Amino acid sequence: MIILNLGCGSKISRHTAIVNIDWSILLRLRTNRLLRLAVPYLLTGDRRKRFDLLGDNVMVHDLSKGIPFDSNSVDVVYHSHMLEHLDREGVPKFLAEVKRVLKPGGVHRIVVPDLELLCRKYFKSLERSSSSNSDVENHDGYVGAIIEQCVRKESAGSSLQPPFRRFIENALLGDARKRGETHQWMYDRVNLGYLLTDSGFKNSSVERYDTSSIFDWHSYYLDQNEEGNEYNPGSLYMESTK
Repeated sequence: MIILNLGCGSKISRHTAIVNIDWSILLRLRTNRLLRLAVPYLLTGDRRKRFDLLGDNVMVHDLSKGIPFDSNSVDVVYHSHMLEHLDREGVPKFLAEVKRVLKPGGVHRIVVPDLELLCRKYFKSLERSSSSNSDVENHDGYVGAIIEQCVRKESAGSSLQPPFRRFIENALLGDARKRGETHQWMYDRVNLGYLLTDSGFKNSSVERYDTSSIFDWHSYYLDQNEEGNEYNPGSLYMESTK
Protein backbone atom coordinates (compact mmCIF):
# COMPACT_ATOMS: atom_id res chain seq x y z
CA MET A 1 0.00 0.00 0.00
CA ILE A 2 1.41 3.39 -1.03
CA ILE A 3 -0.38 6.59 -0.04
CA LEU A 4 0.98 9.96 -1.16
CA ASN A 5 0.34 12.87 1.19
CA LEU A 6 0.90 15.78 -1.20
CA GLY A 7 1.56 19.30 0.04
CA CYS A 8 1.70 17.97 3.58
CA GLY A 9 3.32 21.04 5.15
CA SER A 10 3.90 20.28 8.81
CA LYS A 11 1.05 17.71 8.92
CA ILE A 12 3.29 14.70 8.43
CA SER A 13 2.03 11.16 8.96
CA ARG A 14 4.46 8.65 10.41
CA HIS A 15 2.53 5.66 9.08
CA THR A 16 4.83 3.42 7.05
CA ALA A 17 2.40 3.32 4.09
CA ILE A 18 2.46 7.09 3.63
CA VAL A 19 4.95 9.14 1.64
CA ASN A 20 4.81 12.79 2.74
CA ILE A 21 5.78 15.27 0.02
CA ASP A 22 6.15 19.04 0.26
CA TRP A 23 8.32 22.00 -0.74
CA SER A 24 7.81 24.27 2.27
CA ILE A 25 10.59 26.44 3.64
CA LEU A 26 10.51 24.63 6.99
CA LEU A 27 11.05 21.26 5.33
CA ARG A 28 13.87 22.58 3.18
CA LEU A 29 15.52 23.89 6.33
CA ARG A 30 14.99 20.52 7.99
CA THR A 31 16.65 18.51 5.24
CA ASN A 32 19.59 20.81 4.50
CA ARG A 33 22.47 20.29 6.93
CA LEU A 34 23.96 23.74 6.46
CA LEU A 35 20.67 25.59 6.70
CA ARG A 36 19.71 23.57 9.78
CA LEU A 37 22.64 25.17 11.64
CA ALA A 38 20.97 28.54 11.18
CA VAL A 39 17.60 27.42 12.57
CA PRO A 40 18.15 28.79 16.12
CA TYR A 41 18.69 32.23 14.58
CA LEU A 42 15.97 32.05 11.92
CA LEU A 43 13.05 30.46 13.75
CA THR A 44 11.37 31.50 16.99
CA GLY A 45 8.05 30.95 18.75
CA ASP A 46 5.41 28.91 16.91
CA ARG A 47 7.64 28.54 13.88
CA ARG A 48 10.32 26.83 15.95
CA LYS A 49 7.72 24.58 17.60
CA ARG A 50 6.38 23.47 14.21
CA PHE A 51 9.92 22.89 12.97
CA ASP A 52 10.80 20.74 15.99
CA LEU A 53 7.69 18.60 15.45
CA LEU A 54 8.59 17.78 11.85
CA GLY A 55 9.58 14.19 11.21
CA ASP A 56 12.28 12.94 8.88
CA ASN A 57 9.94 10.79 6.78
CA VAL A 58 9.28 13.42 4.14
CA MET A 59 10.25 13.88 0.51
CA VAL A 60 11.18 17.47 -0.25
CA HIS A 61 9.99 18.07 -3.79
CA ASP A 62 8.47 20.88 -5.85
CA LEU A 63 5.14 19.45 -7.05
CA SER A 64 4.92 22.03 -9.83
CA LYS A 65 7.54 19.84 -11.52
CA GLY A 66 5.31 16.76 -11.32
CA ILE A 67 4.83 13.89 -8.87
CA PRO A 68 8.07 11.88 -8.55
CA PHE A 69 6.51 8.42 -8.91
CA ASP A 70 6.11 6.02 -11.80
CA SER A 71 2.84 5.72 -13.68
CA ASN A 72 0.30 3.27 -12.19
CA SER A 73 2.38 2.84 -9.03
CA VAL A 74 0.35 4.42 -6.21
CA ASP A 75 -2.75 3.18 -4.37
CA VAL A 76 -3.97 6.50 -2.94
CA VAL A 77 -3.22 10.16 -3.60
CA TYR A 78 -4.31 12.47 -0.80
CA HIS A 79 -3.99 16.23 -0.43
CA SER A 80 -5.57 18.58 2.09
CA HIS A 81 -6.06 22.35 1.74
CA MET A 82 -3.71 22.41 -1.21
CA LEU A 83 -5.83 22.50 -4.38
CA GLU A 84 -7.28 25.94 -3.62
CA HIS A 85 -3.74 27.37 -3.58
CA LEU A 86 -3.01 26.31 -7.17
CA ASP A 87 -3.55 28.67 -10.09
CA ARG A 88 -6.69 27.52 -11.92
CA GLU A 89 -4.84 27.09 -15.20
CA GLY A 90 -2.41 24.75 -13.46
CA VAL A 91 -5.05 22.53 -11.85
CA PRO A 92 -5.73 20.30 -14.92
CA LYS A 93 -2.01 19.52 -15.21
CA PHE A 94 -1.83 18.65 -11.51
CA LEU A 95 -4.88 16.39 -11.70
CA ALA A 96 -3.44 14.68 -14.77
CA GLU A 97 -0.30 13.91 -12.75
CA VAL A 98 -2.42 12.48 -9.93
CA LYS A 99 -4.24 10.27 -12.39
CA ARG A 100 -0.97 9.19 -14.02
CA VAL A 101 0.63 7.88 -10.81
CA LEU A 102 -2.51 6.15 -9.50
CA LYS A 103 -3.02 2.47 -10.15
CA PRO A 104 -6.22 1.55 -12.02
CA GLY A 105 -8.96 1.77 -9.41
CA GLY A 106 -6.73 3.85 -7.12
CA VAL A 107 -8.37 6.48 -4.89
CA HIS A 108 -7.90 10.23 -5.10
CA ARG A 109 -9.00 11.92 -1.86
CA ILE A 110 -9.25 15.73 -1.80
CA VAL A 111 -9.83 18.02 1.17
CA VAL A 112 -10.55 21.72 0.59
CA PRO A 113 -12.27 24.55 2.48
CA ASP A 114 -15.99 24.07 1.85
CA LEU A 115 -17.28 27.19 0.08
CA GLU A 116 -20.89 26.04 0.47
CA LEU A 117 -20.54 25.76 4.25
CA LEU A 118 -18.77 29.11 4.49
CA CYS A 119 -21.52 30.78 2.46
CA ARG A 120 -24.28 29.21 4.57
CA LYS A 121 -22.62 30.58 7.72
CA TYR A 122 -22.27 33.98 6.05
CA PHE A 123 -25.97 34.13 5.12
CA LYS A 124 -27.01 33.10 8.64
CA SER A 125 -24.88 35.91 10.04
CA LEU A 126 -26.38 38.31 7.48
CA GLU A 127 -29.90 37.39 8.59
CA ARG A 128 -29.03 37.79 12.28
CA SER A 129 -27.31 41.13 11.69
CA SER A 130 -30.13 42.48 9.51
CA SER A 131 -32.97 41.46 11.82
CA SER A 132 -31.66 42.36 15.25
CA ASN A 133 -28.10 43.64 14.94
CA SER A 134 -27.14 40.74 17.17
CA ASP A 135 -24.18 39.64 15.06
CA VAL A 136 -22.94 42.90 13.52
CA GLU A 137 -19.58 42.97 15.30
CA ASN A 138 -18.81 39.41 14.18
CA HIS A 139 -20.15 39.67 10.64
CA ASP A 140 -16.89 40.66 8.96
CA GLY A 141 -15.38 37.46 10.31
CA TYR A 142 -17.73 35.44 8.10
CA VAL A 143 -16.79 37.57 5.10
CA GLY A 144 -13.12 37.09 5.94
CA ALA A 145 -13.50 33.32 6.15
CA ILE A 146 -14.42 33.36 2.45
CA ILE A 147 -12.11 35.97 0.95
CA GLU A 148 -9.30 36.83 3.39
CA GLN A 149 -6.86 34.31 1.96
CA CYS A 150 -7.81 35.37 -1.57
CA VAL A 151 -6.83 39.00 -1.00
CA ARG A 152 -4.02 38.67 1.56
CA LYS A 153 -0.94 40.61 0.45
CA GLU A 154 1.58 39.84 3.20
CA SER A 155 2.44 36.43 4.58
CA ALA A 156 0.64 35.86 7.87
CA GLY A 157 3.82 34.63 9.54
CA SER A 158 5.94 37.60 8.47
CA SER A 159 3.28 40.11 9.51
CA LEU A 160 3.76 39.02 13.14
CA GLN A 161 7.53 39.55 13.17
CA PRO A 162 9.45 42.59 14.52
CA PRO A 163 9.81 45.40 11.92
CA PHE A 164 13.37 44.69 10.72
CA ARG A 165 12.86 40.92 10.52
CA ARG A 166 9.53 41.52 8.78
CA PHE A 167 11.21 43.71 6.18
CA ILE A 168 13.98 41.17 5.50
CA GLU A 169 11.56 38.23 5.18
CA ASN A 170 9.32 40.06 2.75
CA ALA A 171 12.31 41.21 0.70
CA LEU A 172 13.81 37.71 0.50
CA LEU A 173 10.70 35.52 0.33
CA GLY A 174 8.14 37.75 -1.36
CA ASP A 175 4.48 38.37 -0.63
CA ALA A 176 1.78 35.90 0.37
CA ARG A 177 0.98 34.90 -3.21
CA LYS A 178 4.60 34.18 -4.06
CA ARG A 179 4.84 31.95 -0.98
CA GLY A 180 1.70 30.03 -2.00
CA GLU A 181 -0.43 31.21 0.94
CA THR A 182 -3.28 32.74 -1.05
CA HIS A 183 -6.37 30.94 -2.31
CA GLN A 184 -6.60 31.04 -6.09
CA TRP A 185 -10.09 29.52 -6.21
CA MET A 186 -12.74 28.11 -3.90
CA TYR A 187 -14.55 24.79 -4.24
CA ASP A 188 -17.87 23.22 -3.32
CA ARG A 189 -19.30 19.76 -3.97
CA VAL A 190 -20.64 20.84 -7.39
CA ASN A 191 -17.64 22.46 -9.06
CA LEU A 192 -15.14 20.03 -7.49
CA GLY A 193 -17.21 17.05 -8.60
CA TYR A 194 -17.40 18.45 -12.13
CA LEU A 195 -13.66 19.13 -12.15
CA LEU A 196 -12.89 15.53 -11.19
CA THR A 197 -15.23 14.12 -13.83
CA ASP A 198 -13.85 16.45 -16.47
CA SER A 199 -10.33 15.26 -15.55
CA GLY A 200 -11.27 11.64 -16.17
CA PHE A 201 -11.86 10.45 -12.61
CA LYS A 202 -14.82 8.22 -11.80
CA ASN A 203 -17.19 7.51 -8.93
CA SER A 204 -16.90 10.91 -7.25
CA SER A 205 -18.47 11.01 -3.80
CA VAL A 206 -18.68 13.37 -0.85
CA GLU A 207 -17.23 11.89 2.33
CA ARG A 208 -16.77 12.95 5.93
CA TYR A 209 -13.48 13.34 7.73
CA ASP A 210 -14.00 9.90 9.27
CA THR A 211 -15.45 8.04 6.25
CA SER A 212 -13.65 6.76 3.17
CA SER A 213 -13.50 3.99 0.63
CA ILE A 214 -9.82 3.67 1.61
CA PHE A 215 -9.39 0.62 3.79
CA ASP A 216 -8.71 1.38 7.47
CA TRP A 217 -8.67 5.12 6.75
CA HIS A 218 -8.91 6.17 10.40
CA SER A 219 -5.56 4.54 11.19
CA TYR A 220 -3.62 7.06 9.09
CA TYR A 221 -4.64 10.14 11.13
CA LEU A 222 -4.69 12.48 8.16
CA ASP A 223 -8.17 13.96 8.57
CA GLN A 224 -8.53 13.30 12.29
CA ASN A 225 -6.25 13.38 15.27
CA GLU A 226 -5.53 10.55 17.68
CA GLU A 227 -8.53 11.58 19.79
CA GLY A 228 -10.77 11.07 16.75
CA ASN A 229 -11.54 14.77 16.25
CA GLU A 230 -11.67 16.45 12.85
CA TYR A 231 -8.30 17.97 11.92
CA ASN A 232 -9.68 20.72 9.65
CA PRO A 233 -13.27 21.59 10.60
CA GLY A 234 -15.27 23.23 7.83
CA SER A 235 -13.70 21.13 5.08
CA LEU A 236 -15.21 19.43 2.07
CA TYR A 237 -14.04 15.83 1.56
CA MET A 238 -14.34 14.22 -1.86
CA GLU A 239 -13.06 10.97 -3.30
CA SER A 240 -12.87 9.61 -6.81
CA THR A 241 -11.16 6.71 -8.55
CA LYS A 242 -8.98 6.26 -11.61
